Amino acid sequence: MKKSILVLALTLGSAGVSFGQSETKIVSEKGHIEFLSSTSVEDIKAENSKIKSSLDISSGAVIISVPMQSYKFENAMMQKHYNSPKFLDTKQFPKSKFKGTISNLGDVDFSKDGTYKAVIKGDLTLHGVTKPVTENATITVKGSEITLDSKMKLTLADYNIVFDKGRTSNSIAKTLDVTTKIEFAK
Repeated sequence: MKKSILVLALTLGSAGVSFGQSETKIVSEKGHIEFLSSTSVEDIKAENSKIKSSLDISSGAVIISVPMQSYKFENAMMQKHYNSPKFLDTKQFPKSKFKGTISNLGDVDFSKDGTYKAVIKGDLTLHGVTKPVTENATITVKGSEITLDSKMKLTLADYNIVFDKGRTSNSIAKTLDVTTKIEFAK
């Protein structure tokens, strides 16, 4: 789930995703994705709170869509580099998307308050590349609120994001830590 959500968080992108509501499908625009690139040269952190997601509590289907240009950096130059064609090329790849399922849905009781360990399997699309991912997540049910939390490692080269030369190759980690939190209300 971590990978799914990060990639979700970092790059959920595809047109044609339906976010319509049904009795068992919950749609949310309350979520937060953060990624951290940590190297000996510098740490780069970005956050995005513009994600859209849906959760179907009867089937376990999870969809997360992330607008890539909505990541915010502390440094304006980092944001410019991130969006540029040499990095994520957010004009060509404006969204990242995760589409998957809670594979151990029987272990999660959405009608009962509690904290549940979940395994989420699906496909993450980032930078025009789709890869299967399986990640662990924590689902917390409290009254009518459901929170999905995940931490994952995202390897940039898996999504054709590679820096072999120059300062960038030393200042950006090859693998990012991605943290995702999505809040749903039944």
